[in-house]
Amino acid sequence: MPTALSHDVAILVHDGVTLLDFAGPAQAFTEANRLGASYRTTLVSPTGRDVTSNIGVRIAVDGASTSQNFDTLLVPGADIYPGAPVPRDLADAVRRSAAAAGRVVSVCTGAFILAAAGLLDGKRVTTHWKVTHELAARCPTCTVEPDAIYVRDGTTYTSAGITAGIDLALALIEEDHGPDTARNVARALVVYMQRAGGQSQFSAPLHGPPPRSPALRTVTDLVTANPGGHYSLGALAKHLNVSTRHLTRLFHDELSTTPARYVETVRFDLARALLDQGHTATRAAELAGFPSYESMRRVFARKVSSSPLAYQRRFATALEPRSETTPESR
Repeated sequence: MPTALSHDVAILVHDGVTLLDFAGPAQAFTEANRLGASYRTTLVSPTGRDVTSNIGVRIAVDGASTSQNFDTLLVPGADIYPGAPVPRDLADAVRRSAAAAGRVVSVCTGAFILAAAGLLDGKRVTTHWKVTHELAARCPTCTVEPDAIYVRDGTTYTSAGITAGIDLALALIEEDHGPDTARNVARALVVYMQRAGGQSQFSAPLHGPPPRSPALRTVTDLVTANPGGHYSLGALAKHLNVSTRHLTRLFHDELSTTPARYVETVRFDLARALLDQGHTATRAAELAGFPSYESMRRVFARKVSSSPLAYQRRFATALEPRSETTPESR
């Protein structure tokens, strides 16, 4: 049974830190305290000097990160990572602090700081969906899970982008004080105890540099221009006059996927955009090239753990439903 013993949490901030990366979890711990928990949250920096956040807010810290031991070390991210290398003094400070912490937590691109400190080697991890490929390249021994909201590997916890830090904080609170406390914190913060689907439901449509191979570029352009076409492996290979094995190898080597998955992803991205624009699910399936609504529903269930209709309700508008009667509602 979790106890209410005091639990020291160090949040290691640094210049350029994303404010919400640490403010969200800190608020969750504060709400837990109102419900009987005893989290003592301390803001620290590598040098003990105050820092400035990514939006220009100056953050007063309580001291240097190595001044004492903590039960949990939380490392928020920054907009500049992974575009810029992690400064050595920051990586060193995290490494030293982590050695004395019971568990180590990162939010968003804070995972790059943990990686620079050598704390993610051989571990399952995640980060913001925009930079999962960069993290995999920066930490080749890691197993990056691009759709996870958060990942626990032993005493190391990593989370997806920004507000996912709240999801992870709720998981930590549940680990420490049980599901009832975590559930009440979620209610107080007006967030889900466990959100439906992974972070792929928030990601942008498929983009990236064009394939280097002219043959592969021909195929991807063809699929993008007409997602509803007949694109079996054999049909695509015949279109290019190459073997199915050769085409499969091209997709694997350059796009890290299969021809079928690529076609599916193009259709999924188009359907998602059509739903965002207000099209019905049936019409979106038709325009995106899915054989049926049911086939589109199965893809949505696998990719975002949601039905197309649930996805549309969640993302189509941020406006409150209006109460007046409209011609469509009559």
